[in-house]
Amino acid sequence: MNQLELIRVWQKSWNRIIISQLAPTGLLITTVALVQFGLGEAGILVKLAALLILLASGILGALAQYSAATEAQAVAAHLATSSEASLGAAAIHDLAKFLWVVKFVTPTVFVAIFLAIAGFLLA
Repeated sequence: MNQLELIRVWQKSWNRIIISQLAPTGLLITTVALVQFGLGEAGILVKLAALLILLASGILGALAQYSAATEAQAVAAHLATSSEASLGAAAIHDLAKFLWVVKFVTPTVFVAIFLAIAGFLLA
């Protein structure tokens, strides 16, 4: 792959990271809003259904983010060793240093929020 193709793969990976964050974030926001409208007083089956939907979305989102971040890191490493130096490649290499946040911190934050919601709903 040439540098332009690698940068396109980087952009696609970055877009996948952003898109994979939308569903879990939207569901967390919706669940918190639904708590204000009575989800906390709903039956146990409704609460479990809400939690399982959140969990499934979070797992799929984390997998998508992890795979996209891993691919982006590989592209950045390849660009760093490429003989074709460019400003875009340098910027990608600098940004790739923070992809550990996408791989580990973001899923951890989701789990913490999920556990807080689960604790509230099941208490």
